[in-house]
Amino acid sequence: MTIYEESLEYHAKLKGKLEVALKADLVDRHDLSLAYTPGVAQPCLEIEKDPDKAYDYTWKHNSVAVVTDGTAVLGLGDIGAAAALPVMEGKSILFRKFGGVDAVPVCLDTKDPDEIIRIVKMIAPTYGGINLEDISAPRCVQIERALIKELDIPVFHDDQHGTAIVTTAALINALKIVGKKPEEITCVFSGLGAAGSSIIRMFKAYGVKEIYGFNSKGIVLREDMEKYNFLTKELAEITNTGNKRMTMAEALKEADVFVGVSAPRLLTKEMVAGMKKDAIVFAMANPEPEINPNDAKEAGARIVGTGRSDYPNQINNLLAFPGIFRGALDVRATKITEEMKLAAAEGLAGLVSDDELTEEYILPSALDRTVADAVAKAVAAKAREIGVARL
Repeated sequence: MTIYEESLEYHAKLKGKLEVALKADLVDRHDLSLAYTPGVAQPCLEIEKDPDKAYDYTWKHNSVAVVTDGTAVLGLGDIGAAAALPVMEGKSILFRKFGGVDAVPVCLDTKDPDEIIRIVKMIAPTYGGINLEDISAPRCVQIERALIKELDIPVFHDDQHGTAIVTTAALINALKIVGKKPEEITCVFSGLGAAGSSIIRMFKAYGVKEIYGFNSKGIVLREDMEKYNFLTKELAEITNTGNKRMTMAEALKEADVFVGVSAPRLLTKEMVAGMKKDAIVFAMANPEPEINPNDAKEAGARIVGTGRSDYPNQINNLLAFPGIFRGALDVRATKITEEMKLAAAEGLAGLVSDDELTEEYILPSALDRTVADAVAKAVAAKAREIGVARL
């Protein structure tokens, strides 16, 4: 069988990858009296007096809603809320397996950003955090920003920031190998949606000075501002400082780093060969990257990363989101800030020691069980430092 046929059989056999498990036995009447009526009235009354007591008496301290509208699912696109459920279940089991977080799929049958914001605000009392997932850009940015502003629990859109954290960690370690500093390099981006926009912001926070961003219409520059949506307008303000109108091939001649979160086969061997010495190529389109990793190597790239597990240097969000939420929940953070995201990237990068770093090993394995703990500690420490931790 192909992996797709085998997966279909796997899902049919399990009939879902999640179930509800009990923390306490219900053996006799006394157990029932403690867990439900009449005893349960007492924690209810305590929470009524102090809503923060929900963290002490319920699962709120360790729970996350994985929320989607099914508009940007994996490489499948807008497939709807019901069809997105297998992916949200998958995300939830990864939360549990790697971060010890109780995550629940919440698939919303609406594409209206205002309605999504309203619904998530209404269900928020049940959860300690909100993970937005597979919502199309730029709507995902609008939704996330509104919820961060209006809720006092962590809200995190993994397609944006999980990708950005892991890509930044990869950049940190790649630059160590090639002996370059972030302020010295030029980066070219292909794809300026949810992931691309967030990676650009994090690269900027890390110190990268010059970035050229390309979408399907070409390079982004200030003089075309009136053509752009709000997200692209924001990127135009922080990229292409010289306001140059170039092709991607021309921009790559100035580039030390290529980051692709766009579409297959956009990058040629000739374009890679034209990049600066010791070029770094992160071609992350899935399932087929912007250039085959072997072709990029043959063309002269020193370090190549992809989103795939069958090549070295997999840039996988699994390295970020379980630890991000583990750390935020552990200190009851009110939000996940840019400083916490960068701390996560640095914590992740630090898991590969200088002695271990090679061109084909710049990130730990996505299955490394030490990753979530390291990321969580970095996130929790930064949350305390900047004053968004309640513990």
